[in-house]
Amino acid sequence: MRTSYSALETYKLCPRKYQFQELERIKAPKPPAAIFGTLVHKTLQYLFSRDPLFPTLDETISYFRANWPPYEKFPLADSERALYQEAGEQMLRNFYAKNPPWNFSVVDLESHFEVLIEDPRRKDTHVLAGRIDRIDKTEDGFEVIDYKTNRKLPSQAAVDSNLQLAVYSLGLARRWPHVAPEQVTLSLYFLKHGEKLSTRRTAEANEGTRDQILGTIAEIQGGIASAKPFEPVPGAWCATCPYQKQCPAWKHLYRASAAARPDQAAMDAAIREYFDLLKSQRKATARMAELKGEIADYMAREGFDRVFGDEGVLARSVQKRFAYDFERVRAILEPLGKWDAVLAADEKRLKALLADLPAEAREAIAAARLPLREYTVISASLKRVPKPEAVDSPLDAAEA
Repeated sequence: MRTSYSALETYKLCPRKYQFQELERIKAPKPPAAIFGTLVHKTLQYLFSRDPLFPTLDETISYFRANWPPYEKFPLADSERALYQEAGEQMLRNFYAKNPPWNFSVVDLESHFEVLIEDPRRKDTHVLAGRIDRIDKTEDGFEVIDYKTNRKLPSQAAVDSNLQLAVYSLGLARRWPHVAPEQVTLSLYFLKHGEKLSTRRTAEANEGTRDQILGTIAEIQGGIASAKPFEPVPGAWCATCPYQKQCPAWKHLYRASAAARPDQAAMDAAIREYFDLLKSQRKATARMAELKGEIADYMAREGFDRVFGDEGVLARSVQKRFAYDFERVRAILEPLGKWDAVLAADEKRLKALLADLPAEAREAIAAARLPLREYTVISASLKRVPKPEAVDSPLDAAEA
């Protein structure tokens, strides 16, 4: 399989989006944030590529403005376009002040790499491709820098476990095998905040990254082999996803009007009634909890174990729960040869353990799963979502 970090990250975020994007190859326009980020990256590439006659700050800003996308490619209201442009220029000004280009020894920009990931169990080889924003030569080795235009600043722990940086470490190891992973600093530069967060990897960590990638690829290949659609995972990322019209988690929002489909009117009425009943149920449950507390206090205060009403009886009882001290139990049962009889497999512990297992073990355990039953669960949320008239799919612009 030929893949990339971004494709694997898409799968982990939402398998159904991966299916639309990587398997079905449904074309979709970039969201505004991605277009903005691409231009900022392009401007920084321009800044460092003019060695030794680096552009001034004014020339850098002029380049950014000259390449500002037209409305057709960046279809936002004028006020929103202005905010994006102002934010981009401020990022560039802050970056230039803090990082004069002549202070760095830049080895490469927008550096393409490919890593061969061998799967000895399946006797298969995968190609992992990617592109690094910038590589610098430093006193003790090299530094990989990836620019970020998003607002969120992650914790150091998140940077230390960042898969993208781990993939870059594999890319550098492939490009320069003589350079130890410990000699490569891996950095994320957050342009909005002017902060650079860095980490390093070891050769052992790189092997762990390979196992992690093989595990994800095995999941993808297993999903493809099953011939079943990949499941969507709704979340905050859906707001900028261009595949809402096709996605089973969203396409009902884009359904035909009730006038065009009479059956839809009846179903809309059923959905409304369901939510009305759900609201009533929640109110009743909350009120019942309040009343139960009042009655329990009354019974305890008066010394009643049961109270009687016109509609029935309420009884009060004390229930106790116990937990065994299993070290003491083990000391009792092991001499009798009965300890193994009380040990039970724990699926929750197994799932927690999976992340720390090598890819081969994870794949073997996945193959050991037995289908017990399959059932449909309907869950409800009272969160309001904009009606179809107020929602446009980004694909509409592509189709126009």
